[in-house]
Amino acid sequence: MSLTFKKYLSYLQDNPKGYWFKRKLFGWGWTPATWQGWLILLLFVVYAFVVARKFAFQQNSSVFLSYLFLGVALLIIVAYVKGEKPRWQWGLR
Repeated sequence: MSLTFKKYLSYLQDNPKGYWFKRKLFGWGWTPATWQGWLILLLFVVYAFVVARKFAFQQNSSVFLSYLFLGVALLIIVAYVKGEKPRWQWGLR
């Protein structure tokens, strides 16, 4: 089945429950579906950049990895709470 951009946008916009994150079409995980989801993802990217600038070039990389792990964990928690329940899927049903 050919998946076009138009069909993908239709999938994301079919969101009657107002999920911030919808299931990925291929694999396991989420993709932002609303402006709130995109904002959370942008905040995570800014956080990761700030943490990298502050800690990445220090001798103790465990601090950097700890802060980065915290950010990733928070992103996953928000996506789980505000998104569809994740599951493996391979394309549109």
